Amino acid sequence: MSTQQYLTVTALTKYIKRKFDADPYLERVFLTGEISNYRKRPNHQYFSLKDDNSVISAVMYRGEFNRLKFNLEEGMKVLIVGRVNVYEPSGSYNIVVEHMEPDGVGALYQAYTELKERLAKEGLFSLPKKALPAYPKKIAIVTSPSGAVIKDIITTVKRRYPIVQLVLYPTVVQGKDSVRSIVTNLKRINKEEDYDLVIIGRGGGSIEDLWSFNEEAVIRQLVAMTIPVISSVGHETDTTLSDLVADVRAATPTAAAELSVPVMTEVLLTIQKEQQLLYQATRNKVIVKNEKLNRLMHSYVFRQPQRLYEAHLVRIDHLNTNLQSVMTKMMEKQKSQHQRLNLQLQNVNPLSEVQLLSKMWKTHDDDLHDAMTRYMEHKKQTLTQNMLSLDMLSPLKIMSRGYAYVRTDAGIIKSINEVKVDETVTIHLLDGQVDATITDIKENKND
Repeated sequence: MSTQQYLTVTALTKYIKRKFDADPYLERVFLTGEISNYRKRPNHQYFSLKDDNSVISAVMYRGEFNRLKFNLEEGMKVLIVGRVNVYEPSGSYNIVVEHMEPDGVGALYQAYTELKERLAKEGLFSLPKKALPAYPKKIAIVTSPSGAVIKDIITTVKRRYPIVQLVLYPTVVQGKDSVRSIVTNLKRINKEEDYDLVIIGRGGGSIEDLWSFNEEAVIRQLVAMTIPVISSVGHETDTTLSDLVADVRAATPTAAAELSVPVMTEVLLTIQKEQQLLYQATRNKVIVKNEKLNRLMHSYVFRQPQRLYEAHLVRIDHLNTNLQSVMTKMMEKQKSQHQRLNLQLQNVNPLSEVQLLSKMWKTHDDDLHDAMTRYMEHKKQTLTQNMLSLDMLSPLKIMSRGYAYVRTDAGIIKSINEVKVDETVTIHLLDGQVDATITDIKENKND
């Protein structure tokens, strides 16, 4: 058997710790990195310091932490002065922070801030919040099926309101496939019509672990939800953009379950109280109605119903009397008017009036006939005179007395200046025309 000496784990860990403590280069280390996995605790603070490729655990004791002049936040980039230490129970090493200063903002925190500002300008965080249903029947839960979130929600809901139906949509809540998984399940739920409420959540973690709930695709899908949404992401100190756009933010999954459903015993108690109040109100109303019924039953209306019509009968008698009086007066007036018209008709004999009108018509007809006869005779005389005058003016009538007119091709000759010697002219007579040649032209001389 080998005589080699074996070390215990404790001995090896102590040896490594002494090496770390004795190394002058690890006694005072200056680091820069990004704060991760930070959650403020009452006493000492435990978090991680990371860069793009590595992560180191860090601890800052209460005294040093209280001297910080700024608020430590997740994703903040800092400058750290401290010493490297080995924690013996777990065999892990960390850095004990003695001094810290801010050194700008980490990449994730900066992306978080920029997206938050851009979405805030669009008004996504100030949209009206949908009210949670008082008595939900069916709730959709978007979370990991293996985490503590679903267990806490189921336990709390069964304890408070066991009649509600819980439907789990198994979702990847961390990693590269988480955004697509979250958005897909939210869209599926939004297409359903029988869900009253949605709870979306996951447990705590670093800003990297919770980053899926800061992605723009998730935020916009939450805004598009027509069903009220309760967000329960991370611890109470963690605030994601999903929390800001959700209708209600819960600090823990248990709180989300408590916000989503009432306490059934309290509901039953309220129903019992309301039932008692309703019964008492109905009972009082029945009592009042019974009292009113008893008063009515003992009223004279039921004991002597004929008394209801006494006043009406008297009124009818008065109306009948008035009606008879009015009708009598109306008949007398109509009778008097009839007699007066009958006398007027007897005084006016239609036959004599017709004879008189017939004579007048005959006289007018004779007058019209005489007037037309005179008018026609006058017109005939006027026509005869006009015909005689026209006949006297006729060229043929003048030519019958021996007159003629002379013309050439240029027209009728009216002067000796319009013809020449040896020119042929045409002489128009009453019964024809002759052609002649001008042999001589003589001008009339005034004596």
